Amino acid sequence: MTAIKYELIKTCKQTGARLGKIHTPHGSYDTPMFMPVGTLATVKTMSPEELKEIGSGVILSNTYHLWLRPGHDIVREAGGLHKFMNWDQAILTDSGGFQVFSLSDFRKIEEEGVHFRNHLNGDKLFLSPEKSMEIQNALGSDIMMAFDECPPFPATHEYMKKSVERTSRWAERCLKSHNRTSDQGLFGIVQGGEYEDLRRLSAADLTSLDFPGYAVGGLSVGEPKDVMNRVLEFTTPLLPANKPRYLMGVGSPDSLIDGAIRGIDMFDCVLPTRIARNGTVMTSEGRLVVKNAKYARDFSPLDKNCDCYACRNYTRAYIRHLMKCDETFGIRLTSYHNLYFLLQLMKEVRQAIMEDRLGDFREEFFEQYGFNRPDAKNF
Repeated sequence: MTAIKYELIKTCKQTGARLGKIHTPHGSYDTPMFMPVGTLATVKTMSPEELKEIGSGVILSNTYHLWLRPGHDIVREAGGLHKFMNWDQAILTDSGGFQVFSLSDFRKIEEEGVHFRNHLNGDKLFLSPEKSMEIQNALGSDIMMAFDECPPFPATHEYMKKSVERTSRWAERCLKSHNRTSDQGLFGIVQGGEYEDLRRLSAADLTSLDFPGYAVGGLSVGEPKDVMNRVLEFTTPLLPANKPRYLMGVGSPDSLIDGAIRGIDMFDCVLPTRIARNGTVMTSEGRLVVKNAKYARDFSPLDKNCDCYACRNYTRAYIRHLMKCDETFGIRLTSYHNLYFLLQLMKEVRQAIMEDRLGDFREEFFEQYGFNRPDAKNF
């Protein structure tokens, strides 16, 4: 029995984007979807009840951070991550690999795994495919990710080839040590940077292992958007059509639409909550920094076209006041709004696929949002 199943409902005639449903042990969810990130078993400033209220389906948690605090043994004792954080819908956990490579100054990659230092206290740590599986099995997430190396951008072809081959060997070890296949699905991660031949190599290796789903990793790591789109164009067709495809770490509105057009079903990113903490919000007319002085006497909502709780009840002037005074409620309102905005966007994307007009929707959205302007400010 497979814990994760994907159902393809419709392909957009205009773009080839996929409308589907992902079935998990904790519910079924429409795709393409955006998944809010709850790094430490919480989506920053949001309650689980609020996440459901705005239409969240699957949310993420982070293997590396939960291993350090509170420890996967404590989460297991609590009855797993769902009970620990009071979330009865699906959870995806990453492998911890990205954090090892992004947070630690000292790291040594060996065939066995990675030696590195705890970013909190400097203690020596070791993470391997087997250890990542042990932690994620203890957390009890619906979707687990295979432990991979996330190489920097740019990287030489020679380095990337060795990295891809190692990631494939690690993927096999993950499958062998994953011991909760009936209620946890394990996804493989296709790497290869911007190199088409290496993406082909990685996809061939991983699809031969028959994972229940596949992620495209190593993007949104500093490469230009056109490079990311080009890589997706030659990578997603290499992945099985009957399984979910997940683009890791991508959450800007333009990339969600462009990713869906290129056959991606699942997205996640800390972007909406991270920029919210700085007073930046996404609106139907583009990006807005509510902390700016010009909003001090602006008694309109963050977005006149939005009916979220924040926009229905509070003004730009009030939210700016809260942010300037370091009041937590301000961050809660901007976070709520940004997550609502992206979840609504994906709802509109799904509707556009259903109506075979995602290409038209993209043009309209980019025009209204301001992505087409030469001075467009991106995230």
